[in-house]
Amino acid sequence: MGLAWLVHGFLLDRMSREFVETRLKDEVAFLEHQIRDSDGKLDTLQTGDYFQEVFHHAFAIHSPSRTIISPDSWAPVLMSLIESGQDGTHRVQDSGKADTPADILAYRKSFRVGDTPVVVIVSEDLGALKRSQAELHAWTAIVSILLILLLVAVIWFGINLSMRPVVALRATLKRLQDGKVSRIHVEAPEEFRPLVQQLNQLLDSLDQRLERSRDALANLSHSVKTPIAAVRQILEDTSRPLSDELRLEMTARLNDIDKQLEAEMRRSRFAGPQVGKSAYPMKQARDLVWMLGRLYTERSFELSSSLPDDARWPVEEHDLNEIMGNLLDNAGKWSKRCVELSLSQDSGRLNIEVVDDGPGVTDAEIGKLGQRGLRLDEQTPGHGLGLAIVRDIVERYGGNLHFSAATECGLRVMVEIPSPALVTR
Repeated sequence: MGLAWLVHGFLLDRMSREFVETRLKDEVAFLEHQIRDSDGKLDTLQTGDYFQEVFHHAFAIHSPSRTIISPDSWAPVLMSLIESGQDGTHRVQDSGKADTPADILAYRKSFRVGDTPVVVIVSEDLGALKRSQAELHAWTAIVSILLILLLVAVIWFGINLSMRPVVALRATLKRLQDGKVSRIHVEAPEEFRPLVQQLNQLLDSLDQRLERSRDALANLSHSVKTPIAAVRQILEDTSRPLSDELRLEMTARLNDIDKQLEAEMRRSRFAGPQVGKSAYPMKQARDLVWMLGRLYTERSFELSSSLPDDARWPVEEHDLNEIMGNLLDNAGKWSKRCVELSLSQDSGRLNIEVVDDGPGVTDAEIGKLGQRGLRLDEQTPGHGLGLAIVRDIVERYGGNLHFSAATECGLRVMVEIPSPALVTR
């Protein structure tokens, strides 16, 4: 607005001067026409008050026989312009002559009427015009300031109105911090909805982790209580010698405890969906296929996928490694010759498929694979090792784990994980 005000002043001054110059030229042309009509006889011209009333300007007409200047107070300035001999527009400022305006704009033209040279000058006092311009410029500044104040008020009102949901969100976060609410339920602006969703997902994840930790501790306590009691009973019974049979029984109980600890420790390392966490499925799949191929040298592990090498999935790297590793390990144990791993993605879903050519699983056993609550030592022999853990991880990502018979023989395991936005480089 300040720049516009300065430009307005510059343009107003320029336009006013051009307008005054045009008028002065028109009046000089009128006087020239009058002089030519009178054949250069200045005595026959109507001058004096007539010109001042019509044009409101000072003028000078000079010929070898006569010089007419009106008003007389302008004579010093106009005579200097007559004597200068230069036609065109002239601006005289601070002439130093008494009773003379400080700023004068004049137009001078010389011509001949027959053999008589004539000089005509029309001038105007720019002081009054400048005062009018200054008044208009001042009013422009006042209006601009009022517009600025109005604009600031509108912006302030608009910001406060649009930020009301943010204030409500802030209040909800304060209530959440004070423990008055457990989730953020507020109508946030569209730009803040992903933030609110991520915060609620984070709260859900923390609650789930706390619940899983409690369940794991309860399960672990319940599972190891019996073996520990049995071992303690054997050790406290001093009346019986520690025979080989008792030693084997103690070893079995300790193995049970070790398996339970290992299973719960593995479950505690699963991260679940994490913002900003992703994995390269092709790289991890190649590493696992190579490693299991060295572990099960009599089996062939094949990888098929149309994914690019730099494709990323929004799955925590350790979780993806556990899913594919457990499935490949189970398939490798029960396959005869070949294990196939397939990776794909379509319509916002991540697909992992593992097929082996082993003896397969009966229909009754398929329904028991990966059931919750089953321990590693309680799984159905065959395709059961680690599948409960795989199911836990997949369920944390909101996915599905399907078991079915392979086309010829063996077992097909399909993992489907929803992905709202696939991660790209």
